[in-house]
Amino acid sequence: MAVLGVDGWRGAWVGARLDGRSVELLALSDAAAVLAVEDVEVVGIDMPIGLSDDGVRACDVEARRALSRYGAASTVFPTPVRAVLATDDYAEARTLSRAATDPPRAPSAQSFQLVKAIRSLDEMLGDPPTDRVVEVHPELAFRLGMDPAVRDPKGTARGMAQRLVALRRVMDVDAALLDAPPRVPAVDALDACAAAWSARRIADGAAECVGDGATDARGRPMRICW
Repeated sequence: MAVLGVDGWRGAWVGARLDGRSVELLALSDAAAVLAVEDVEVVGIDMPIGLSDDGVRACDVEARRALSRYGAASTVFPTPVRAVLATDDYAEARTLSRAATDPPRAPSAQSFQLVKAIRSLDEMLGDPPTDRVVEVHPELAFRLGMDPAVRDPKGTARGMAQRLVALRRVMDVDAALLDAPPRVPAVDALDACAAAWSARRIADGAAECVGDGATDARGRPMRICW
């Protein structure tokens, strides 16, 4: 059965539906559209799922440590604590986060930009959450999984070429890019493809994960897999 990889894109999502070597890129309007994609065994999504109530997630720490050898630790954004989902106001979010964490910690502006997407996904996963939706991270897939020769940032010419070389070994990525929905950025399309590769590994029972086995207040695992 096919799997789906998903990456955030301008308030919406880019999906990569992978079936064998064939991959189809999709523009998905919201989290409901992501979960409505039919006939997929696993959804690998580049977005925090399990959220700490009071501190830093072990999976983020371990992912940054693993990527630090490639100079890519900064690609793992600190995940906001669950209390921050209650607001769309950045000042209030900083106050809520400081009150919940010890030592007090506030989300960066960059991390706060993810809050609406995290909230929408959290709401759609339900209680108990479905176990077919798994948090992934494209840089872990590219650098630790597919090809250690992926060294350069994804926004550079060298970095994009390295990612294309890696993806071509496991899927027909060029055909997918040629048929991509209009205006989908190349970097998000490639990240969605990497997420799909991770989803395939999860479905096959071959994935690696970081995290300490903890779940959050809603029963969602705090882990990142590839």
